[in-house]
Amino acid sequence: MRVALITGASSGIGLATARRFLQDGCAVVGVGRSAEKLGELEAACAEYGERLATVSLDVMADDAPQKAVATALDRFGRLDHLVNNAGIGSPKPVHETDDETLDYFLGLMLRAPFRLCREALKAFGDEATIVNISSTYAILGGLRGGAYSAAKTGLDGLTRHLAAQYGSSGVRTNSVAPGVIPTPMTNHRLEDEGFLRMNRDMTPHNRMGRAEDVAEAVYFLSSPASGWINGQVLAVDGGWTTTKYLSEEALTAERVINTPDWTHSGKPRRT
Repeated sequence: MRVALITGASSGIGLATARRFLQDGCAVVGVGRSAEKLGELEAACAEYGERLATVSLDVMADDAPQKAVATALDRFGRLDHLVNNAGIGSPKPVHETDDETLDYFLGLMLRAPFRLCREALKAFGDEATIVNISSTYAILGGLRGGAYSAAKTGLDGLTRHLAAQYGSSGVRTNSVAPGVIPTPMTNHRLEDEGFLRMNRDMTPHNRMGRAEDVAEAVYFLSSPASGWINGQVLAVDGGWTTTKYLSEEALTAERVINTPDWTHSGKPRRT
């Protein structure tokens, strides 16, 4: 029985990913800060019984990697897969980001995954995998990305290094870069009509993404089906990062552009 360690497993993408591994017969160690939310994970996955273990800890704590990996080894005797999913959203532009916020974003979404990878490498057997949850904001520049974009782009760099350094030892490492997925972390942002339209009107698909879409990609990159894939960043975004799509509604909308039009006389124009 293969064993997966998943951070941020109590809700959203992490919960969907934990469920996907469990559905295929794997054991899962779910890591989260809130014991109460981890209880919700246990309730949601109660049908999988003894194949689910949870551990409540802050992944940024000094002893977090050791405790998380030790839980997998003590409970199941092995560790085969690491999914670095824990994260935070709602970043600010660089000029609005103080040092405390910068350190928190980098600590949670770059330093903590680095340290967890380092610890997991000690425990892995043959044919292990690491999947880091990146972001489309690490592929394209995005408004308000700030420290979030910096952390996720660094995470993709870490992914490529791990693939180069440890691939020949049987450890494959890849990133999954979701677009904006409705989860408890993003729901409040999707209440902003401008943010919602930026994602809806620029995505060549007929629906928004789901946590399960990301979970399927993570599971695929952790399975033998992706055995020749290493060091890649897989965007799960409905085509947002690879097209210049605009919905018909956006293309036909009228608005006043209050900045000079670089193709005409410099006067504001109505489109």
